[in-house]
Amino acid sequence: MGHPHLPSTETAVAAVREVAHAYNLEMTVTDDIGADQTSRRTSAGAFAVLDTDGSLPHEAFIELGGAPAVTVQVFPEDDAKITVDGVEFDDVPRDSVPAFLRSVYGGIAYVKGRFFPPGQWLVVPLPGDETYKELVPRTMLSPWLARNFRG
Repeated sequence: MGHPHLPSTETAVAAVREVAHAYNLEMTVTDDIGADQTSRRTSAGAFAVLDTDGSLPHEAFIELGGAPAVTVQVFPEDDAKITVDGVEFDDVPRDSVPAFLRSVYGGIAYVKGRFFPPGQWLVVPLPGDETYKELVPRTMLSPWLARNFRG
């Protein structure tokens, strides 16, 4: 199942705003616009505001209130980094961000532990066959992560 296409950072922020409204979450957004402001720009020269193709890149950092603590950093390169209670998910496609957040706040995401290899993973299933997993360091097992543990 495909996700709705989010062609720009601004549309991704609007989609996250809808999710925040649906789950009654506070949301703050910090925008960085211009190649001299964005964090991963390598195609523009020093002190350049535009990319070499004349475009104006836009990056956003979103903080969502509530439990778990979630931040979303939307990059101009059509991907995002989502952090859930200290667990970082890099390279999440921008189109998947709203579904990812619905899975987290909707109670679908869970922590799975294994004896061998030892570890705990935060698992975020999305509609269709898309699933994201990241290792949870033992020292970072927050109350929300512990509450969503499945053995």
